[in-house]
Amino acid sequence: MASAEPTCPAFRGLAYCVFESLDLADFGNRIPALTFEVIADDGRVTIEDLLQPLSGPLSIARPLDGLQGFSNEGGPLSQTMAVIGQLYPIACDAGGGSLSLAAADMVPAVIPTLPEPATADDGESFAAATGESSRRQPDASEVPDGLRYYDVTRDYQPGMQRADGRARPGRSTVIEFPGALDASKARSLTDAAAARAAWARETVAWRLAELDPAIGPGKVVRLPGRDGSWLVRSWEWRDQGIELELQRLPRGSARQTAADPGESLAAADLLATPTEIVAYELPWDGVGAADVSLAFAAVSSASAGWRGAALYVQQGAELAPLGPSGRRRSIVGTTTSGLPPSPGLLFDRDAVLEVDLVSPDFALDSTSLAAIAGGANMAVAGNEVLQFLNAEKIGVSRWRLSGLMRGRGGTEPAAMAGSGPGVPFVLLDDAPVALDPATLGEGTTIAAIGLADPEPVYAPLLNSGLTRRPLAPVHGAASRHPDGSLTLTWCRRSRGSWLWQDGIDVALNEQSEAYLVGIGDSDAPDIRWQVSSPELQIDAPSWAEIVAAHAGKPLWVRQAGTAALSLPVLLTTVA
Repeated sequence: MASAEPTCPAFRGLAYCVFESLDLADFGNRIPALTFEVIADDGRVTIEDLLQPLSGPLSIARPLDGLQGFSNEGGPLSQTMAVIGQLYPIACDAGGGSLSLAAADMVPAVIPTLPEPATADDGESFAAATGESSRRQPDASEVPDGLRYYDVTRDYQPGMQRADGRARPGRSTVIEFPGALDASKARSLTDAAAARAAWARETVAWRLAELDPAIGPGKVVRLPGRDGSWLVRSWEWRDQGIELELQRLPRGSARQTAADPGESLAAADLLATPTEIVAYELPWDGVGAADVSLAFAAVSSASAGWRGAALYVQQGAELAPLGPSGRRRSIVGTTTSGLPPSPGLLFDRDAVLEVDLVSPDFALDSTSLAAIAGGANMAVAGNEVLQFLNAEKIGVSRWRLSGLMRGRGGTEPAAMAGSGPGVPFVLLDDAPVALDPATLGEGTTIAAIGLADPEPVYAPLLNSGLTRRPLAPVHGAASRHPDGSLTLTWCRRSRGSWLWQDGIDVALNEQSEAYLVGIGDSDAPDIRWQVSSPELQIDAPSWAEIVAAHAGKPLWVRQAGTAALSLPVLLTTVA
């Protein structure tokens, strides 16, 4: 090139393509669109290659699995690392005079548990009385919906993979990643990034009384009284203690689903099919306001050609709009076998439930007991919330679920009652649509209208009022004394307090502790008492009068909550 063009500037790192005497007649006398393919040396991409300009001691334990190429367009090194960190999370620690980079998404086999939080007395620190502060970001707009990348199976042309394999309507957040990946790896990285971002909306500030060098930024820990694993994002040493910023990690690895790089084909002609809807209310999970109903609509259809539906709540003779459902289909179906009565106290490995899902392309996954303990594979079957360990496909759309945990979230009365076949089934993932309690009001019937629905599709709101209803007391007992008096006792439970913490009682989660004790019909008792502690004394003359007038009738107790009464618990029968 220098011999042909002696004045050609020598810009290092650039490639030149020189055309001499190129005839442009065939191109309309214009420079044509040109495409060039640059072949690089084979070899895996490493962070060490990107950090070559840095000097000083480095410790790097962040592999870039599946990354077959990366386009580094220059600019600040921190910006390049931030781009990589979107798919390959990096924990950076610059303490000790060296730079250490580790994988921030690797959960170790042994996870240390932080000590109880330390209080503060300066009046300025966060959560001075408790030492811990939780926050959940309600806005999910930062959760990525997809990934743009260079697909190696499509000759390094731009490719696109969606989280969970479905595009969501409206504006979405897409990761722009200048790396070369195959479709399967891109899908798994997208799913993992979406899961991390969704769980990272929950953060905790935690104060330690003593510095532990083994617990620093990038370490994974557990918290006393809280489930799941937490990543230490940062720490700050203050005079009141060591303040940690913690970020929630996903329960497990992202779902490994098949992916296709795609081809330049016309869109499939998918028919719109009728809408299926299941509406339900869930127990309060202990996060947010305790007096706001957690109502959801699981909207779905038998075909991927379904384009969503408009949701309404029936208010008298009219339908009030609740907003769109979106195009993502919930995994719903109908049970084909019954659930026998169960106390729901222990994991039942032999319990089986068969369900028919509304679409043949729906799938359920098996899981582990550790994941069950973390809340995985939770579903609604009629009025009962349960979890399942194993999922086996036994038909076109029929599944057998085995290894059940029954009566979850305070729904043990429904588990004790059991259910027959034909009740609605919903997988509790992030597909169902949360219903605005302000618009929902006291409505208990939800309707949906989709493209293939000539008439509204209605569904009753299962477990209406469950969120705000207190849990029924337990361990009810009646002790008769030699003098003829009677002592009634019981133990209270609390909404949203699902973890057993040694040494302390569960939080009340109601404005005050109150109980209603009655005889006869629990909705219209013959005699009633209101007490503020889990005990009632009835003297001998009063009990004798009660026995004479109400022999054979039930004597029960209900907890009185802020917004509702619990279900009654039998203490004894008057005799």
